[in-house]
Amino acid sequence: MRLLLTSDTHLPRRAKVLPAPLLDALAEADVVVHAGDWVDTATLDLLERRSRRLIGVYGNNDGPDLRARLPETAYADLGGLRLAVVHETGPRGAGRPAAPPASPTSTSWSSATATSRGTPSLPAGCGCSTRVPRPTAGANRTAPT
Repeated sequence: MRLLLTSDTHLPRRAKVLPAPLLDALAEADVVVHAGDWVDTATLDLLERRSRRLIGVYGNNDGPDLRARLPETAYADLGGLRLAVVHETGPRGAGRPAAPPASPTSTSWSSATATSRGTPSLPAGCGCSTRVPRPTAGANRTAPT
């Protein structure tokens, strides 16, 4: 399973368009994960159209249109790997669940967490691979380094 992880695209404030390597990687990814701060609905629309499967959450810079379409926290089962996605990693606030929902079939699965504030953790042997597109020289960066 090929995962494409991104966040903090902030379009069109920080960049005009997504970098070409990111757009090219969409076709190769089985699952695209966006960990919030889309800023515009056009980016969500684009990723919905071009992704086989999109998992996304809203971030602190996302307005009511995006918050109406995306959850604060997303949970997914990716071939036995439980994935939780959240934009902010600070203290739990109103509405933020204390823990992911329990698996209906197992409590011993490996799990992974993707946040916009750190490196995703994927357990060894999960059968997942990640590819991080590197921007070309002079390209606008859309994710923190």
